[in-house]
Parts: sequence; structure tokens; C-alpha cells
Amino acid sequence: MNAPDRYERFVVPEGTKKVSYERDTKIINAASFTIEREDHTVGNVLRMQLHRDPNVLFAGYKLPHPLQYKIIARIHTTSQSSPMQAYNQAINDLDKELNYLKEQFEAEVKKHSTTMEY
Repeated sequence: MNAPDRYERFVVPEGTKKVSYERDTKIINAASFTIEREDHTVGNVLRMQLHRDPNVLFAGYKLPHPLQYKIIARIHTTSQSSPMQAYNQAINDLDKELNYLKEQFEAEVKKHSTTMEY
């Protein structure tokens, strides 16, 4: 079979950055972020979080090819923010939100596991 090995979907090759940044030379305050070893799950969550930022004019992502395990996120911001600031803020906000969800889930599991009888 011509498919790559399964581990290539998850392991970032040595010498490769997890996230790389490329400024757009044609549009002011626009950039592309290449995120290695991620797919639609992370791309869509990141895009939706960026849309919550009032300084973001455009946020989108694409998978270049099904056998390339990366996404390319494009961000265009107003002059009050830079794409790097918007990206970092979105990642930090998602981190906080996911930690909150994890804490709530663990609290519910703990609450229900003490009331269940075996």
C-alpha cells in the first residue's frame, strides 16, 4: 500500500516546528500559520475561536492534501491587532476553556461515582 506509516500522522519529524508563521506580503495584517500533525478538529475549533475576536476580519483554514498531516490557518486582523496576537489569544482562550471543561467533567464524574453502588 502507498499510504504513509500510521505514526507519521502524530509524530512531528525532528527539526520541524509544530507551528510555523508566514506573513502575507500582499495584505496588511494577514498571515498564515502552518500547524503540523493536526486536522479538521483543531482547525475548526481555532477558526471559531478566532471569529469571536472583534479584531479578526478573516479566519479560515485548509488541509492542503489528505496525506499531508497539517493544516494552514489564515488570519487577517484590523490595525489594532496582529495575526500573531490574535492567534496567541485564541490559543490561550481555548486552553482556559478546555481546562474549565475538564474540571467540570472531573467534578461530575467524582460526584456520580460516590453516589453509585456496586
